[in-house]
Amino acid sequence: MGCPVKCPVRGPAGPRILYGAVAFAATALIGFAIYLQEVKGLEPCPLCILQRYAYVVVAAAALVAALMPTSGPRVVARIAAWIGIAFAVAGAGVGVWHVWLQTHPPKFASCGPSLQYLVANLPLGRALPRIFQGYADCTEITWRLLGLTIPAWSLLCLLGLATMLWAAQRRR
Repeated sequence: MGCPVKCPVRGPAGPRILYGAVAFAATALIGFAIYLQEVKGLEPCPLCILQRYAYVVVAAAALVAALMPTSGPRVVARIAAWIGIAFAVAGAGVGVWHVWLQTHPPKFASCGPSLQYLVANLPLGRALPRIFQGYADCTEITWRLLGLTIPAWSLLCLLGLATMLWAAQRRR
């Protein structure tokens, strides 16, 4: 015997809610990263920047999947979701490497020159692309929450987003 009221997580609307939740969560996590950078002064390293790119693609793919119509074939939504899953897993892979670097730092760790060096010594055309690569040390631990570093939290969040996208794919 089924539920007489249509539940919001069943049927065609179910995946759309999950896709929307993933888009919202990924966007909120990007916002939190920008908050940590701009307000708390935590500079991102190149691996952090790569993970941010993964969040952007995951958010965009989930938003596309959420906005697709529920009637008819949902091929575009499924393709978008699988793209989101692929980028979330790739971002999680970067997160694994980042956590490993932080727990097993090399003797001489540096992910690139500082922002001050770039601006002072390179023309703007060459400095701008380097600025978007990030300029903090990838092995440096600058912030923790419940004992986990930013890369560890990012790894867990990306795996969670991939799982939610996969769950949305399983709903019909």
